[in-house]
Amino acid sequence: MQPKRVEDTVIEQVYQVRPEHLNGSGRLFGGRLMEWIDEVAGLVGMRHAQSNVITASVDNLKFIRGVFQGDLLVLIGKMTYVGNTSMEVRVDTYVETLDGMRRPVNRAYLILVAVDKDNRPARVPGLIVESESEKAEWEAGIRRREVRMQRKEEGF
Repeated sequence: MQPKRVEDTVIEQVYQVRPEHLNGSGRLFGGRLMEWIDEVAGLVGMRHAQSNVITASVDNLKFIRGVFQGDLLVLIGKMTYVGNTSMEVRVDTYVETLDGMRRPVNRAYLILVAVDKDNRPARVPGLIVESESEKAEWEAGIRRREVRMQRKEEGF
């Protein structure tokens, strides 16, 4: 398996928020945003692993600002860390104004597992980290993995 570069895993998806996406407060329903984040992360994982993937966990779903009807929502996903069969994907969400200015809404990290045709964990290619920010994200991914393992031991 050939390792892949981070930039080759990037997925950018744009949605326009419509009335059916709103909650009772007239804001984007958080569950809808979570669905879109999971969708983008899954596409990143599939692109990297070249196989089906399943979502194992989601970290850090903190909503920074509201999103309203008519807003353009931009989700950008990329691979940050890989293990043997698991992958960490970062998805950043922005509201984009008509002049192209993007304001952050959310950042989430998702853990995906590649699966074979029998839905058993499958090995994934390595990740080539080139820039300083990619290297920093990789190192942070190691620390996040350690925290996840510790939480698992504690029963979370």
